[in-house]
Amino acid sequence: MPTRNPVLSSPTEPTVLGIDPGASGALAILSGREPVVFDCPTVQIKVGSKYRTRCDPNGMARLLDAVLGLRNAHAFIEKVHANPKQGVSSMFTFGEAFGLWRGILAALRIPHTMVTPQAWKKGMMRGMTTEKDSSRARAMELWPDMYEQLKRKKDDGRAEALLIAEYGRRELGL
Repeated sequence: MPTRNPVLSSPTEPTVLGIDPGASGALAILSGREPVVFDCPTVQIKVGSKYRTRCDPNGMARLLDAVLGLRNAHAFIEKVHANPKQGVSSMFTFGEAFGLWRGILAALRIPHTMVTPQAWKKGMMRGMTTEKDSSRARAMELWPDMYEQLKRKKDDGRAEALLIAEYGRRELGL
């Protein structure tokens, strides 16, 4: 976990956050240095007789609270929408995660912009399909030193958070 003493960048350096919401999503931080990426903090909760993975609001708040020392931070969060192919329960859980990220950003007064998947993918995935593996490939292309954090198929949330942040950085002209 990052600390409030930001080693990620200087307090005045522009910093862009990219958030791929959901329990398998991630938070990416871009500043003048190498990018930093964190998986969404999660907890196991009992739902009926089974345990389910859900986003941990306290962990999410701790991650974003560390960014408060970065005065020029701006977050870009993927604007999620209902997908007819997903079940009602999973969409509710996904929407809950999206709402948690937005609420924590607002409570901590971190300015943020919602961006549709179509918009950031159009800007970041030119010449590629919009598949999850393509997101990992593009992120490794842009940040070859991040290979270890992006090499697994399940690291697509990290890759998409990085690409959302880079899209945001370009939108802000940084």
